[in-house]
Amino acid sequence: MFDKYLEKYKINESWTSRGRTITESDLVMFSAFSGDWFPLHTDEEYAKNTQYHQRIAHGMLVLSAATGLLNFEPSIVVAFYGMDSVRFINPTFIGDTIHLELRVDDVNVKNDSQGVVTVQLEVLKQTNEVVVATQMKLLVNRGTGAADDQ
Repeated sequence: MFDKYLEKYKINESWTSRGRTITESDLVMFSAFSGDWFPLHTDEEYAKNTQYHQRIAHGMLVLSAATGLLNFEPSIVVAFYGMDSVRFINPTFIGDTIHLELRVDDVNVKNDSQGVVTVQLEVLKQTNEVVVATQMKLLVNRGTGAADDQ
C-alpha cells in the first residue's frame, strides 16, 4: 500500500494484506523483549480462569506484527507519523491468523516534498472479527514535479 507518491493516493482507496499466524513463540519473544509478562499472556493456568479461557496475544504484539504486514517502499515512505484512537477490540489467540484491511481517509500536503497519508487500519483474524482498529499516519514523499500536480 505504501509504495506510491503522495499525490497518487485517493480517498477511500483500500488495500488488504497477506496473512500471518500468531504463535506461542511470538508471545514468549514479545514478553522477553518488552518485559510484559502479564499472566493473561504467559500463564496457561491463570488464563484458563479468565473470560478468554486461554492465553491471548498482547495487543501491542498484534499491532507490531501488523506493521510487518504493510508494504513500505523505502524511497517513498519517510517515517511513521503516528496513530490515533488505537483500540484492542477482540482477543487474538495463539494460532489465529491475522491480516490487515486499510482505507485511505486523508491525504495532506505538508510542503513541496512531503505529505501525510492517513489510513483507517483494521487487523482482522480468520473469523473476520476485528481485533485491532486504529487510524495510522505515514509521512511520504511527493513525486517529482509534485508541486505542479496540485
